[in-house]
Formats: sequence, C-alpha cells, structure tokens
Amino acid sequence: MAGHGAQQHPHGADRLCEAGDRVYSRAVRRGRVPRGDADPVPCLLELALLHPDPDDMDFLVPTAPQEVMTRLLRGMYDEVSESHRRVGSAVAAFERYAGLGGPVRVPAAGAEGAAIRVLDGLARIQAAMDEATQVCTTEVLTVQPGGIRREHELSEGLPRALALRARGVRMRDLYTHVARHGQGLLNYMELMGEAVEARTLDEVIDRLILFDRTVAFIPANADHTMALELRHPALVEYLVTVFERQWRLAIPLSAALPDTGIEGISHREQSIAALLADGHQDAVIAERLGISVRTCRAHIARLSETLGAASRTQLGVRIAQAGLDGPPRAVGAAVVRVPGARGPGSPTAR
Repeated sequence: MAGHGAQQHPHGADRLCEAGDRVYSRAVRRGRVPRGDADPVPCLLELALLHPDPDDMDFLVPTAPQEVMTRLLRGMYDEVSESHRRVGSAVAAFERYAGLGGPVRVPAAGAEGAAIRVLDGLARIQAAMDEATQVCTTEVLTVQPGGIRREHELSEGLPRALALRARGVRMRDLYTHVARHGQGLLNYMELMGEAVEARTLDEVIDRLILFDRTVAFIPANADHTMALELRHPALVEYLVTVFERQWRLAIPLSAALPDTGIEGISHREQSIAALLADGHQDAVIAERLGISVRTCRAHIARLSETLGAASRTQLGVRIAQAGLDGPPRAVGAAVVRVPGARGPGSPTAR
C-alpha cells in the first residue's frame, strides 16, 4: 500500500476516487473482496469502508452503505451545527462590542515595537529575520520540524548563522530524530563548531525562532508564507518555557538514540507504535515524525511482522501487549519478548 495514501486519495467517503468506487461496489455486491484488491486504494481502509473479515483475514468485508450514509449525515449535521454556533457567537460578540461606543485605536501595520506583527510574504519574513539577526547579542533558540533539512534551507540560513557566530552568539537547535540522517545538517554543525548545539526528539512543535528571549517568529499559516513576529514579553517567555522543556527531553545530536530494549523494534517504530495506539492515521504519524507516508507504512509493516500481527486490529493488541502504547523510552538492557512475535531474525530499520 506504500505510496498510495492520503496524498494520492484526498477525499472522503462521500466522493470516492474512481478506483475506490469500483472496489467498494464490488465488495458490496459480493459480500467481500480479496485483501489484495484494496492495495491500490488504501483510502477504503482509512475511511473504514472496508475492514478485515474476522473469519478469513485474507479477505475484506464492506461496511454497510446505510451505516456509511448515517455516518456522513451525522458528520455534516455536526459541521452545520458548529458553523451556526460560531456565526451566532461572532454576531453576539460584535453587537456587544459595537454597543460599547468610543473610538478604537488601530496601530499602523508597520508600527515599530508592535507586540504582534503579521509578516505577509517570504520577503517581509526574511527582512524581519535579518533585522533581528543584526541586533541579536546573546542567544538564538530554534525549533526545526519536518525531518531531514534540505540543502537549500541550510544554505539560506548559513549567512545569518555565521554572522551570529562571529559576534559570539550561542545557538541551540531542536530537530526531529529523522534529521540525524541528513548529511547537510552534519556538515552545517561541523562548520558552525561550538557556536551551535543541536538535540533531537521523536516529534517537535511547529517552527519557532527566538532571538535574545525578546522577539519570536512563528508560522501564521500552513504553507509558511505568513509569520507572526512576537514581542509581547509574556508570549515570548511562554515560548521560551516550551522550548526549554522540549530541550531537556531531547537527545544531543552527538549521542546515539537509546535502544528500545524490545527485540526487533527500532526507536522510530516504537514512536510509530505509540501514535498508532493513540488512533492516528498514517499520514498524521508521518507528518509528526518528519517522514514520508511511504516510509511510515514500511515501518508499520515491519512492526506487524515483528509482533506477529495479521491485521491492524491485531497490531493494536500486540502493541499494547508489548507496552509500546506509551511514549518511547529505553527499558534497559533486558530484551522484551512479545507473544506471537517473530524471532531475532526479523528485519528492522533503525
């Protein structure tokens, strides 16, 4: 199923892709279909339109169309109700504000010293970042999600980093564990020397850059073409606290990741298992860990093989039995064996 996830099938049960419609229709007519028929259309499993036949795991049975329709209508009703509630709340609030009277002072969009400033467009973001870099004197804290850092991203930020190092500014960077596999990051760290310290976590918060604990930059939209420049002391201090807490939990880039202590399970697969246990979809897990959906599903397949699970439902049970349904942690030198799991020869990727 690798490579055919949510990115290739961005739809809901009410607007199936052509291939998904054919397979689901066939399942409804025949009562079940071979599991292999669903390989090109994982959307049917992700949308719970097909599920394993408890009598024969090599087949998938359809969710009744009536049940699917009930689910869709309930979701639409909830969305409409929520929209009505939000509109009503907004109208009531603005009517109340309008009744207060008196002039309202609106600061100019480019006013200097504004506690919160919206930066619209990459050029404005870059200019604000350059300005903050020029006046920074002591410390820069950054959080860089998204997995392996691309070469052009590191090259773009290198002039600012070198300018900071020349002035004796210390830098601390947080990345996901996946970033350890990028040669560009390792080259960058070697070039910067002791001026930069980096640590990694399974997953980090969204992008964050803090200068001298007085100004912070965070994304303002999903594609990062807008940002917020924050200078309000309480907001900046809050973000510093968030950073420091993640920093204490993170592992230095120079240190190896801890062994899981569970035979055949890598650190990354332990993280994936915990997120699966929380009910997250493959695409969400991939985004949070900074890996592709294809890679995520390959790890899930290895988890299933190692734990001896024949279905996603059984995999959930095996994950709980192995104690993998909590945060990743090292469990010492002892090797944990799971009922039904494969032997030491099971393949795994670290």
